[in-house]
Amino acid sequence: MVETERYPPICPHTINRTPMRMRWLNLTMLHWRFPVEEVQALVPDEYTVESFDGSAWVGLVPFEMEVDVPFAPTMERILHFPETNVRSYVYGPSGEPGVWFWSLEASSLPAVVTARATYQVPYFWSDMSVVRTGPDRAITTAEMSGPGDRLRYEATRRWPKPRGVTSMVDVEVGDRIEPGDVTDLDNFLTARWALYGSVWKYRSYATMYHEPWPLHRATVHHGMTSSSQQQACPSPSATRSFTIRQA
Repeated sequence: MVETERYPPICPHTINRTPMRMRWLNLTMLHWRFPVEEVQALVPDEYTVESFDGSAWVGLVPFEMEVDVPFAPTMERILHFPETNVRSYVYGPSGEPGVWFWSLEASSLPAVVTARATYQVPYFWSDMSVVRTGPDRAITTAEMSGPGDRLRYEATRRWPKPRGVTSMVDVEVGDRIEPGDVTDLDNFLTARWALYGSVWKYRSYATMYHEPWPLHRATVHHGMTSSSQQQACPSPSATRSFTIRQA
C-alpha cells in the first residue's frame, strides 16, 4: 500500500526565496499504468521508480504556463506559453519522492534554454497550440475552463533532435472532484512537491509549492504522443485522467 502521508494534498514545506513564480492554467493529466520493471529501465540507475497498486504510472501532461521572474524588468516579467511533459515518479538517492521528466515541450525558446541550463531537465522547443471551446463549442478566451468545456492541445517538436515528435490531446472537462472524494491514487499522481533533473553527468533536485489542485474529472476524446518513451513501453493496462483549472 502506498504511504499516503508521503503525498499530502497540502504542500509539506514552504519556500522562502523563489527564483520564479509559475501558474499552470487549463492543465490536463493523463496517466497510464505500466509494469514497474519496464519503466525502471528508462530512468538512470540511481533513481527508483515509485509504484502504486503494483504498477508504475506514466503521465502525459499538457497545459498553459505563465511565468513571472521577480528580478526581470517589469515589461518582460511575464511569459505565457503552452507546455506538455511526459513524466513518471521516482525516489532519488536520498529517498525523497519527486517527478522524473523524459521530455518537456514548450513553445517559448527562452524558457527552454533557461530551464535546460538551470534545472537540468530535458526541455524541447516546439510548435504548440491550446484551443479552448465552451459547451456550445465556440472558442472561448476565458482564463479558466469549467465543466463542459473542451481543451485541445497540439505539439510538434522543433529543437533539439529528435525533431517531429508530436502529441495531441482532446479532453472534455467534467465535474469537480470534491476534496472528500479524492482517492489515494489521485494524491499519488497529483500531490507532488519536488522534481529531479538529469543532463549528462549532472543531477538536480528542486522543491515547489502550490495550493491544493482543484481537480475535475475528464473525458478523453483523443490522447496520443509519438515520444520514444511511449515506443519503449508496452501497451498500458489502465488510465486515469483529470483536468486542473488553475494553480
